[in-house]
Amino acid sequence: MKLVIVGGVAGGASAAARARRLDETAQIVLLERGPDISFANCGLPYHIGGEITDRSKLLVTTPERLRERFRIDVRTRSNVIKIDRKAKTVRVHDLETGREYDEAYDKLILSPGAAPIRPNLPGTDLPGIYTLRNLEDLDRIMDRLRANVDRAVVIGAGYIGLEVTENLVKRGIETSLVELADQVMPPLDPEMTAPIVETLIRHGVSLHLSESAESFETVEGTGPNGVGVKLKSGLMVAADLVLIGVGVRPDTALAAEAGLELNPRGGIRVNQHMVTSDPDILAVGDAVEVIDFVTGQPSQIPLAGPANRQGRIAADVVFGRMSRYRGTQGTSIVRVFDKCAGCTGASEKLLKRLGRPYLTAVVHPLNHAGYFPGAETMTLKITYEPETGKLLGAQAVGGAGVDKRIDVLAMAIQAGMTVFDLEEAELAYAPQFGSAKDPVNMVGFVAAGRLRGEHPQISLDQLEAELNATHTAPFLLDVRTPAEFSLGSIPGAVNIPIDVLRDRLAEVPADHPIVAYCQVGIRGLLATRILNQHGRTAVNLSGGYTSYAQRRTVRDAIKRPI
Repeated sequence: MKLVIVGGVAGGASAAARARRLDETAQIVLLERGPDISFANCGLPYHIGGEITDRSKLLVTTPERLRERFRIDVRTRSNVIKIDRKAKTVRVHDLETGREYDEAYDKLILSPGAAPIRPNLPGTDLPGIYTLRNLEDLDRIMDRLRANVDRAVVIGAGYIGLEVTENLVKRGIETSLVELADQVMPPLDPEMTAPIVETLIRHGVSLHLSESAESFETVEGTGPNGVGVKLKSGLMVAADLVLIGVGVRPDTALAAEAGLELNPRGGIRVNQHMVTSDPDILAVGDAVEVIDFVTGQPSQIPLAGPANRQGRIAADVVFGRMSRYRGTQGTSIVRVFDKCAGCTGASEKLLKRLGRPYLTAVVHPLNHAGYFPGAETMTLKITYEPETGKLLGAQAVGGAGVDKRIDVLAMAIQAGMTVFDLEEAELAYAPQFGSAKDPVNMVGFVAAGRLRGEHPQISLDQLEAELNATHTAPFLLDVRTPAEFSLGSIPGAVNIPIDVLRDRLAEVPADHPIVAYCQVGIRGLLATRILNQHGRTAVNLSGGYTSYAQRRTVRDAIKRPI
């Protein structure tokens, strides 16, 4: 068996190592057009900020290690320019010597990855404008940073944009962040991004939401590679360095030229065994179309974990093992200064776009016992099926403990668990790690209570629709303390603290729908239980005033003067 693998990094390198473990006699050739066979893409921004000081730590493995330990024929600076499917050969251009030659294969695995999108805008080719995909890109950025860089513009507030922004600020660089959408971290539901917006502003980032770059030009008063970024609003932002991080597109020109089946977005179509439309060619990583594990819809989700698993599966299939890729649920996390945001499965806005029935539950618990020093608030939101309670997705934003909850909920989704299972989840507890009622349990209580009819709720979207409707708006009841109420409330709300609600029931209309709320939802739940047992019709605002304030933070960020 002769296996040729095109592309290294996560998918290709994993496939090569797995292939050798499965067959000691196979001839394995790994062709990589860059100088590095496998490196930590996700670690690149942290070398910019100095958190990873040693560049060599970003090298996951070297060509020498793969040759010595796995006896793999590794050829770097080798660009595959053509696939001849009939002859079962690939045409290789040796970038060091300029020589071209044909390499035969029995099986071929493609792992070309994805390339950063560089918008076709006036001035995009000016010096001082960068993307960040590999170590060569990183080296160019570091060379620029060693010069006099005082101001930077990052275009795109997804994962890479947020990470680079954080690390530029840590270097003392005045940084502007531009995002076309009306929120940072577009995969999340908008209100969930409020803590990220707040921490960006608190760290001095100039945030431009619902904005986009229209052109780049040389401007006076910047360094030798200084650039002016003209936004669609007409504002010109001067910078010594511009980083474009608006997303990636699958690098599939080679597959397209070979006639392999692609989807409309250019992703290589594969079956559950990672086999393309040619039975002797497999494909893995950021370049392939995957099935969304939750929705069952075709998707493209460029993540390192799935790429590694796909590489292993492809190698299994090449050597006769019927491994199957179950799909991608998009579990991911990002750190932005002192906050983290993670998600897994289907968000509310995705389910809404697909027209799929769902319910949500939102809680704002502490990451561990409140009496133990250092407790931090997080926001945890889940989506679930209205009929069965099956968990569909989860998002969490906060400080410590976000990763733990997202990982737990990711496994719950993978196992097909319901919100009733979350109520019963038994998780590690000591006061410095969690609570006897973990946030995972709490969000399960809220969701399961709704399905049992014990906890009638209304979402923010539903409340806004009610308040904007032509019929009589609901009676808004704020059951927090007067001190809390004085610090901010939903317009039109009446304040009757929960501890005196029973004594002041006469002030609550008996013939009018009531929406009760508190700070995070717990007292609001108690209020609905009291009111509904005293002849009123009341629902609790999901997430309470905290969720309302988070949504207002995101909206204010869009309107914020620049």
